[in-house]
Amino acid sequence: MAVETRPPVEEDIAPLDVPRRIYAFLHDKRTGLALILAMVVLTLLGVLFAQAPAGIRDNPEAYASWLESVRPRYRGWTDILSALGIFRMFSSIPFMAVTSLLALSILACSAHRAPLLWRAATQPHVHVSDSFFEHGRLHRTVTVAEPPEQAVERVRTMLRRFRVLEDPNGPGKGLYADRYRFAPFGTVVAHVAFVIILIGVLITSNLGFEEPAFTVSVGSTAEVGHETGLALEVTAFRDQYHPDGTPKDYASDVVLFEDGEQVAAQTIRVNQPLTWGGVTFNQAFFGIAAEVSIRDADGTVLHDAGVPLRWTTEDGLYTYGIVTLEDPGLEVFVITASSGQADRTIGAGEARIEAYPLGEMQPIASQVVAQGTPATIGDLTYTFEREQQYTGLIVSRDPGAAWVWAGSVLLMLGTCASMFFRHRRLWVRVLPAGTGSEVRIASPDRPDPAFRARFDEMVAALGGLPREDS
Repeated sequence: MAVETRPPVEEDIAPLDVPRRIYAFLHDKRTGLALILAMVVLTLLGVLFAQAPAGIRDNPEAYASWLESVRPRYRGWTDILSALGIFRMFSSIPFMAVTSLLALSILACSAHRAPLLWRAATQPHVHVSDSFFEHGRLHRTVTVAEPPEQAVERVRTMLRRFRVLEDPNGPGKGLYADRYRFAPFGTVVAHVAFVIILIGVLITSNLGFEEPAFTVSVGSTAEVGHETGLALEVTAFRDQYHPDGTPKDYASDVVLFEDGEQVAAQTIRVNQPLTWGGVTFNQAFFGIAAEVSIRDADGTVLHDAGVPLRWTTEDGLYTYGIVTLEDPGLEVFVITASSGQADRTIGAGEARIEAYPLGEMQPIASQVVAQGTPATIGDLTYTFEREQQYTGLIVSRDPGAAWVWAGSVLLMLGTCASMFFRHRRLWVRVLPAGTGSEVRIASPDRPDPAFRARFDEMVAALGGLPREDS
């Protein structure tokens, strides 16, 4: 006997079904949970693995040099981790995609829940079954001497701080009372606030920047970069110390230029930053710089400014700074003896110059030069002019800060509303009982000490004896 087979029926999807299905997918709790777990994993990777500084992520040569600096730590995994974007996690496409989807999921959940909360606040169910008064989390039944009409009025008086609605369906006389009916919207506000914070983080990660070690020696000018058109000149630096040698105060006198025009001049101290056009300059540290000029064979000046001696070797004998020359593609190390350290190879008033090809670990030239005496090393001429102080600043632009602050305030308000002003509901039914009345009170809400105490006070104020305890 032949079995007739029918071709599968293809399901037609109407155009309007597509956004509905996307919306249903986004407000599904499983989707939200999966996105939260994905964000936790990506954030954990960003915390566990070193992150490339913001100033070098978009500079291939600088990024390659940074990779070499972390290669001893990650060894053969370095290039694999770099290809996966682990070293720039918080600006990577996977992180931004998960963050964006999580924000959409939170908004979809909030939009799905808000109408339910609105109906619960504006159109509550005033009628409940008799069994509700026996199984509510809080329930009492008391007998009072007044007839039902008077008992209802007395209950109304005790519920003067509640919104009270009548139940017209009986039996007897019924009331519904609630307080802080819009408090559940605090969770919606908190969820939306979290999305606003995420938006602020995304704005800052894509449009902002932070240079944690922006160094300028006194008398020099350094460009901020990042398409700001800003350049900062340090005209003077002052430092004061406590008797034990710890810094008491240090300040930088700076002049700020935008596209070559002076736009600001200020003394920067810790907690007294300079802000211009959304870019903030915070005083962070200071130290000694070596003033070095570098010229090529034609006499063209490749560098003529201070080189901050920011780093110290592991043995503490030397301090050094680095100058990057994009053309001819060199990293130049300027090395001096540390303060108080005696060294046979680098004497007082001398510095050692070491030139490395970008991205390589072996120098192509190395020589000790005396202060004020030009020395030709390789194809370039170096002059160690003198030592000078430098100032270290944190330079940042945070365009998402306003979003983060607004979201944080809303998050606090929403959390407080949902935690400290919880929606409280009571149902009351008054039935005739001989010459008096039977008053039944119940609430399905999870009791806290304050609500339970208020509930018990109301029952005690009725003046009857409880017939059934919760």
